[in-house]
Amino acid sequence: MAQPASLDLHRAADGTLQVRLAGDWLLAEPLPATEPLLEQIRGAMPPSRIEFEAAGLRRWDTALPTALVAIRRTAEAAGVPVSDTQLPPGAQRLLRLALAVKERADARRAFVHRSLAEQVGQASLGIWAALVDLVSFIGVCAQSLGRMARGKATYQRSDLLVAIQEAGAESLPIVSLISFLIGMIFAFVGVRQLEQFGAGIYVADLVAVAMVREMAPIMTAIIMAGRTGAAYAAGLGTMKVNEEIDALSSMGVDPIDFLVLPRVVALIVMLPLLALYGSLLGILGGAAVSLVMLDVSFVQYVAQTADSMQLSSLLGGLFKSFVYGSLVALAGCQQGMACGDSAMAVGQATTRAVVMGIVLIIVSAAVLTVIYITLDI
Repeated sequence: MAQPASLDLHRAADGTLQVRLAGDWLLAEPLPATEPLLEQIRGAMPPSRIEFEAAGLRRWDTALPTALVAIRRTAEAAGVPVSDTQLPPGAQRLLRLALAVKERADARRAFVHRSLAEQVGQASLGIWAALVDLVSFIGVCAQSLGRMARGKATYQRSDLLVAIQEAGAESLPIVSLISFLIGMIFAFVGVRQLEQFGAGIYVADLVAVAMVREMAPIMTAIIMAGRTGAAYAAGLGTMKVNEEIDALSSMGVDPIDFLVLPRVVALIVMLPLLALYGSLLGILGGAAVSLVMLDVSFVQYVAQTADSMQLSSLLGGLFKSFVYGSLVALAGCQQGMACGDSAMAVGQATTRAVVMGIVLIIVSAAVLTVIYITLDI
C-alpha cells in the first residue's frame, strides 16, 4: 500500500534546518511542495546548515532527485552548506552526478516579452521571406519547364505518368463526393429561397454557374492542396532528410527537373480536368435535389442548365483551376525542397505546404474575381 510522501522541516537552536523525508516519493503519487523550504533558504534569515533525515523514506524514483537538486541549487546560491550523508546511497550518487557539471548560464530558454509592433514586424518579415523564396522557386521551375519544352529536361516519363495517375485518377473518389454534396447544398438553399417567388427552375442556373465558375475549381484545388500538395511536401521532404536529393545533385542530375517537374506538370494538367469533372458532379447533385423538391423533370433541368451556361463561364473556371493547380503544386514542392534535415521538419514542411497552398488559392481567387468583374467576363 502506498504511503503518502511527506517533507517536514525542523529548525534547531544552532540554526540547522533538518529536512525529514518520508513515504513514497513517486511521480505517480501526490508530492509535497518544496517551495516553503526554498523560501526559508532564500529568506532574510537563511539556515546555517541543511541536513536530511530519510529514516522514514520508502520507495522513490526520479521525483526525489528532482526535489533534492532544486534544494541543493537554491542552497548553493544562498551559500548554505548541505549534508546529504543521511540520504539513500542511490540518491546520493544521482545528486552528485546531477551537480557534477554546472549548468550553463544560457542553458535555460528565457521568455522574452515582445511588443505587439515587434510581433507584427517579425510576422511581416517571415511572410516576406516566404514570398521571396516562393517567387525564386517559381523562377527555377519556369526554367525547368523551358528545358522540358526544348526536350532537354532530365526526368523519367514513367515518373510523370505515375504523378498524373496519383493527381488524377486516384483523386476522383474524394472529388466526386465533395462536388456532389456541394451541388446538393447549393440546390437545397436555392430551392428554399427561389420557391418563394415561383422561380424554382432557376436553381439549375444557380448550381451550374456557381459550380463551373467558382465552386468546382476552388473546392477541387483545396482538396488537392490537402491531398496532393501535402504528399508532394512530405515525399520531397523525406528525400531531403534521407539525402537522396544531395545524391542526385552529386551525380549531376538536376533535382528540379527530376523530382519537381513531373509533379508540377501533373497537377497543372489534371486540376482543370478534375474541376470539369467536379462541375458535372455538382450539377448532378443539384439535379438530384431539384427533382425531389421541385415539380420539374430531368429534361427541363438539363435544358435550363444548358441555357444558363456560357463559354466565358466555362473558360473562366478552367483558367482559375489552371492557376490554382500551379500554385498548389509550387507550394507543395517548394516546401518539400526547403525541408530541414530532421523527421520533425518533414511534418512542419507538410503543414506549411497545406497552409500556403490554401492561402494562395484564396488570394488568387479574390484577385481573379476582381479581374473578371472589371473585364466583365
